[in-house]
Amino acid sequence: MPEKALKVLVLGYGSREHALTWKLSQSPLVGQLYVAPGNAGTAEIATNVPISDEDIPALVEFAVAEGIDLTVVGTNDPLALGAADAFMARGLRIFGPTQAAARLESSKAFAKEFMQAQGIPTPAFATFNDYESAERYLDNLPSEKVVVKVSGLGRMGMGVTVCDSKEEARAALYDYMVIRSLGEAAETVIIEERLSGPELSVFALSDGETVVPLLPVRDHKRIFDGDRGPNTGGIGAYAPPPDVPAGLVEQVTETILRPVVRGMAEAGTPYVGVLFAGLMLTEQGVQVLEFNCRFGNPEALVLLTQLESDFAELLLACISGQLRPEMVRFHPGAAAAVVMTSPGYPKEGFPRGLPISGLDVAAEQPGIALFHHGTRRLDGQLVTARGRVLAVTASAPDLPTALHRAYAGVSKIHFEGAHYRRDIGRNVITPTTEMRQAQADLMPGKQVQGKAL
Repeated sequence: MPEKALKVLVLGYGSREHALTWKLSQSPLVGQLYVAPGNAGTAEIATNVPISDEDIPALVEFAVAEGIDLTVVGTNDPLALGAADAFMARGLRIFGPTQAAARLESSKAFAKEFMQAQGIPTPAFATFNDYESAERYLDNLPSEKVVVKVSGLGRMGMGVTVCDSKEEARAALYDYMVIRSLGEAAETVIIEERLSGPELSVFALSDGETVVPLLPVRDHKRIFDGDRGPNTGGIGAYAPPPDVPAGLVEQVTETILRPVVRGMAEAGTPYVGVLFAGLMLTEQGVQVLEFNCRFGNPEALVLLTQLESDFAELLLACISGQLRPEMVRFHPGAAAAVVMTSPGYPKEGFPRGLPISGLDVAAEQPGIALFHHGTRRLDGQLVTARGRVLAVTASAPDLPTALHRAYAGVSKIHFEGAHYRRDIGRNVITPTTEMRQAQADLMPGKQVQGKAL
C-alpha cells in the first residue's frame, strides 16, 4: 500500500482513456488524476493536460515536474515511440511495454515472424517491401480470398483489407504500396491467408513473468449493421460473449499468451503491461490474427465496467513484478457498449462542432456509464470533435439486459446525423421484449422527448 495518495497520469484522448481514468478514480490508492490530452469527459473527473500523447519529452518533463507516481498508457502511438523507455529512464513508473516489446503491435511483420518462431497458430503469410514482388506472389496464389495488411500502425481501423478477389487485393496493394495512402505504416505489407470463423478478443495482464487473463470480449468493427461497410476503430463491444466454449480462455492463456510473454523474456524484452490477442475461432482451432499492446477501444469500456478489483493495485502489481491470479476479480453478469459516431465516419471530412444533448438523461438510466471519445466544450456547449463521439456502456445481470440498457441510453442522446449500429450482440442472443422495444425507439423518425432521431 503506497504511503500517500498517488498522482496518476493517463496518456490518450478517447473513450478508452476516459474509462481508464474513471476506473482509476474509484481506487482508494489514487489522489490526483491527470489526462494528456483528454477530452470533455475526462475533464469532469481529472485535470486535462494540453500535451499530445505523442510528445514524449514534454510528457516526461510534466511527470517529473508534477511528481507523477504512475503513468498509464492508453493509446498505441506512445508505446511505439518509446514512452515506457523514456519514463523509466527518468525513474518514473509507467504501465505499458517498452518500445521493443511493443513491436508485437507496431510491426505486424515482427509479430507474425515471432509467432511462427514460437509455434503460435496464425494464418499463413508472406511479407513484402515492394509492389511488384507482392503482385507476383498474389498472382501465384491458388485462392482468390486473402487479407492484405500494412505492417505498421494504421489509423481509425485502416490498414487491413479483407479481399474477396485478387482484383480487390491488387487494388489494396496498390493503394498501400504505390499511392502510400498510409505512409510509413505500409513500408512493409503482409499478404495473409483468409480464414473464417467468429472473432474474439482475449486480454491478459503481465508483470513480465506471470500472466493473468481477463474476460473475453467481442467487438464490432464494420460501420453498418450486418458487419457491412468499412472498418472503424471499433463501433461496439460486449463481454463476456455467451458463445465462447468452456475452457477456451484457459487454452488461449496456456498456448498463446504465456508463450508470448515467455518468448519475449527469452529475447531480452520482458513484456509488462496488458496484452490483447485478436483471435479467430476456426474449424482447425484458434488462430491469432493480431496482438495489441494496450487495452482495446471499445473493449476496455466493457472490461473495466465489469472489473471488481482495484485497478490501480493491479497496474502497480504488474510494474513491480507482483501480479497474482487471485488479484483479478470481475463482477458477475455482462456489459455492452454502443458507440455513437459523427455522420460520414469513418470517411474523412465528417462535420465537427455539432451540439450534443441528453447525456444527463442517459446517465440516469440503470447500469449506464457514458464514456466520451471525440468531444469538447465550445462556449460551455458540449460538441462533437472526432469521428467516434462517445460510447454508451451498460452493465446488467445478463447480456440481453445489458444491451437493452445500452440502447435505452443511446435513445436519450442527440446530435445531428448521429450514427450507431443497431445490431450489437444480436448474433449471439435472443432479443427480449424489452430489447425489441428499445430497438423500436431507435428507428428513424421515432419521437424521443420531443426530438426526432
